[in-house]
Amino acid sequence: MRAWTRELVQRIRTIPIYRYTAFVIAGALLFGLVQLTRTLLHDDRSCAAGVARPEDSGECVGVSTSAFDFGQRRFAATIRAVDRENRSLKAGTYVTVALYEPFSSSDADNLNDVLHELQGAYLAQYRANHDDNGETPYIRLVLANPGADGAYWERTVDRLSAMTDSSDRLRAVTGIGTSTENNKKAVAELTRLGIPVVGSSITADDLANGQRGKDPYPGLARVSPTNTDEARALASFARVTADRALLVYDKPGDPYTKTLQQAFATLLKGSPYGSWPFTPPANRSEEGSTPNTFRQITDLVCDTDPKLDTVFFAGRHTQLRQFINALGRRGCQSRTFTVLTGDEGSYLTGDRKLDRAALQHGVSVRYTALAHPDAWTNKPPATGGSPQDTQDLDKLLATAKTAPVGPLGKVSLDDGQAIIAYDAMRLAVHGIREATPDQQKIPPLSDVGLQWPQVKGSLRVSGASGWICLDIHGNPYDKAVPIVELTPQGSARFVRIAWPEDKPPAKDCLPPA
Repeated sequence: MRAWTRELVQRIRTIPIYRYTAFVIAGALLFGLVQLTRTLLHDDRSCAAGVARPEDSGECVGVSTSAFDFGQRRFAATIRAVDRENRSLKAGTYVTVALYEPFSSSDADNLNDVLHELQGAYLAQYRANHDDNGETPYIRLVLANPGADGAYWERTVDRLSAMTDSSDRLRAVTGIGTSTENNKKAVAELTRLGIPVVGSSITADDLANGQRGKDPYPGLARVSPTNTDEARALASFARVTADRALLVYDKPGDPYTKTLQQAFATLLKGSPYGSWPFTPPANRSEEGSTPNTFRQITDLVCDTDPKLDTVFFAGRHTQLRQFINALGRRGCQSRTFTVLTGDEGSYLTGDRKLDRAALQHGVSVRYTALAHPDAWTNKPPATGGSPQDTQDLDKLLATAKTAPVGPLGKVSLDDGQAIIAYDAMRLAVHGIREATPDQQKIPPLSDVGLQWPQVKGSLRVSGASGWICLDIHGNPYDKAVPIVELTPQGSARFVRIAWPEDKPPAKDCLPPA
């Protein structure tokens, strides 16, 4: 042993034991401090399984496969029910369907819409797994969140794509509740990747196949009529002549408002008043300065010929509410007006900022709902839908107050969102099971979207919103369109069913070429 080594050992031996212990403790503390610092410096962005916060956002986006409720207590009960159903499924017996919605939205109206679509999708999942005579594969439901305005659609779509080849066996995406630019991009990419999509409440004509004979979204099916079909149904109901109506519209518009404007403008050819625009904020859930614009437009409405009594409105729900409020304060209180609009009118049933007094003073609001619980209860037409399909959903809903189906909390059908999401999920299940080869448990991904052109005639889906008979482009043919009136009490009163073809479909429900 070298001299300096022996000296070091001798020095250590002379250190009192308490000093040695202090050195050891100090070293351990230093090591722990270093590890803690590393942990703190590492920004953990995860929220739950499959969900994380992007670097530039506090939103939890991605695809949730657990009971994570995205920080929204209103979702918690239904998501727990979904998770309970998912965990009851045995590996190898199920495929996955994703519900694509803005679960982290901050807009109260949008959150109610998402809640109702979530509840409707879950009820259809439960029915598929328990009440379909043992048909397989079973259905696992996961929740895909692209962010409040869909800005993170790319990372969400990437995750969904990865789930098609994994044990998740993703076979369809449903939801896509609103017609926005980001949702258009998401649907375009999903269908480009060969992932079938079933739109629930999307109505924009340019988020559909078959326009000008082209199919930009191969594998897309929808259960809601296009804006053009809604406008045609509204026109067949209202019977308004062009000289008694004018159009107020969103400029520059978004996919929903643009196509609604175009459909209404076609109906109003020859109107002496043309079309009057307004410009909302880029985020149409914000209030902006449009109340001032609507006050001015209301003054101009009062300047029109007294026989004019109808205003077609092509805009989102926030601006619709502002316009109704302004019209309620019009100078020409002796005149009465009817506002006709698209399915965004359904949001107003829960909008506390709506001046309900306007609806008691000469202003009525009627809109094309996607569905309504009373549509098939009183002297329904012989074709196009049936009371039995509505009753099946009502029975399922009645059992959802307690386990094993629920509890789901309060479920409202009045705005039609739960009904239409239920039907969209049922269409997705139909496509999946029809694509499953005999003696096999799981359908090829590529075969699911090929089923949509055959959904007609005896192979139609009998939805609670009406028959779903698809044309060769995946669009519903002559779909029932409930006309609904907003009441001063804030409810939605069913008026009657209207039809894009001016009459219900034939018994065979076979779309013409």
